[in-house]
Amino acid sequence: MTKPVLLTVDDDPQVLATIARDLRRRYGNEYRVVRANSGEEALEALDELALRREPVALLLSDQRMPRMDGVAFLHEARKRFPSSKRALLTAYADTDAAISAINRSQVDYYLLKPWDPPEEKLFPVLDDLLEDWKGAWRPPFRGVTVVGDRWSQKSHELRDFLARNQVPYRFLDVEGGGEATDLLGRGNGAAAAPSPLPVVFLADGDRLDSPTILELGSRVGLRTLPSERFHDLAIVGAGPAGLAAAVYGGSEGLRTVLIEEQAPGGQAGTSSRIENYLGFPSGLSGADLARRGVTQAKRFGVEILTPQSAAALRVDGPYKHLTLADGTVVSAHVLMLSLGVTWRRLPARGADPLTGRGVFYGATMTEALGSRGQTVYLVGAGNSAGQAAMHFADHAEKVVMVVRGDSLGAKMSSYLVDRIRETPNIEVLLQHEVRGCEGSDRLECVVLEDLTTGERRTAPTGYLFSFIGAEPPTEWLKGVLALDSRGFILTGGDLGKEHLAHWPLDRPPFLLETNIPGVFAAGDVRADSIKRVASAVGEGSVAVHFIHRVLAGL
Repeated sequence: MTKPVLLTVDDDPQVLATIARDLRRRYGNEYRVVRANSGEEALEALDELALRREPVALLLSDQRMPRMDGVAFLHEARKRFPSSKRALLTAYADTDAAISAINRSQVDYYLLKPWDPPEEKLFPVLDDLLEDWKGAWRPPFRGVTVVGDRWSQKSHELRDFLARNQVPYRFLDVEGGGEATDLLGRGNGAAAAPSPLPVVFLADGDRLDSPTILELGSRVGLRTLPSERFHDLAIVGAGPAGLAAAVYGGSEGLRTVLIEEQAPGGQAGTSSRIENYLGFPSGLSGADLARRGVTQAKRFGVEILTPQSAAALRVDGPYKHLTLADGTVVSAHVLMLSLGVTWRRLPARGADPLTGRGVFYGATMTEALGSRGQTVYLVGAGNSAGQAAMHFADHAEKVVMVVRGDSLGAKMSSYLVDRIRETPNIEVLLQHEVRGCEGSDRLECVVLEDLTTGERRTAPTGYLFSFIGAEPPTEWLKGVLALDSRGFILTGGDLGKEHLAHWPLDRPPFLLETNIPGVFAAGDVRADSIKRVASAVGEGSVAVHFIHRVLAGL
């Protein structure tokens, strides 16, 4: 397969030769280095690469060049290869131009000259950019094919699962005939009964008829069973809190297993853009954050099981025994519960039977491209709804936010409120609710009510995304752990005397510890937690400090 291209541009021949040499030395085994001595020459090279359909991973350009400077070149290059990473080489005096390029031209990074030694000042930055590019790049297809009905709930679930776990796949709608029909006919004789949809064709040629998420995960290379049954630390839920606990636990030598029901990242993993996370001035997607966390955790030896879920908890003295959904038992000295929350079901007539067929919960990235040219409705006024609105505004013709309250800024960060107000194809309906969802095989329209007048009207749409409320998935923990009236896990100072009647130790529960010694909770599932990514990461990492103290006590 053709190597992806690294294109470097500089009008100084000596500098150009030097950086090309450094790039080849570091990345030559995996990438092809192309160089150009002007912006115009570089654009011509990009045009040729586009004609040959060769991938371009990185564009690295000097800023000060005659006729076309680096910012102008990267702006034009983005039109040709929008997914390529873009970096600017600047002198100290050009940093204002570089910052402006990041803000206006979506340049990913700027580097100061000179970059010697490259091992310290150049390669770490480029390594990170190229890892990001590889995480999003889809090479010529050689992976999983899903054949099904586009408006089938199960087809949607399988596609969303593959996308969130960053498993390359393609989807063929049976209504389109052609290749989908040909694939379904393979292996089925003329008299054979039609296969239940969706059908998944694996890279090795095997087919799975209407597989479960667990079956599919085990066949596409995801680990669903632990390599050993006992660990120092078991973590249930791989959202930001769980990933942080896994990274810190693994890095400090704890035998750690991380169990995730759907995909690493939790609800944050579905966010199209997180712009207020410390250290990422250009923002990052939830998928990027999850991928980085998973990479870190695996580097420290953490075992990640997905898709896999916990069904029961049994405590036997200092041992915690988790029974997983498939009956497997995982035991550990310490247990961390970072289960996150699930979106509350939309209380609108007709919503439940249309779930996965036009009515969705959370921002399902698999549906974004399909909304092109459509009007999309979003219910909710939190940050998740705001980020989804900005994401769908890049694809849909129009996005309508349905907000029960009288202000968009009551629950949403001000930067998102400002962005939404500045986006022309986003409409905000304050003091409105969705009362009904209508359609036969798929969503066709929604019934909206104006809460100030009581007037109801019908609006045609094929897409409704709900972001209302949050419910903790803690039914399986009732009778085992202390929960509040809404099912959130009580920890530390929130535990009352009535919760600690059977507490067996002389010390009180640690911060983030539940009413059972050695069982901790962090992130959104914890009562009175702050619903922010950074706070969840903080809780997950802080908990490891107390986990060490529990282990030391054993």
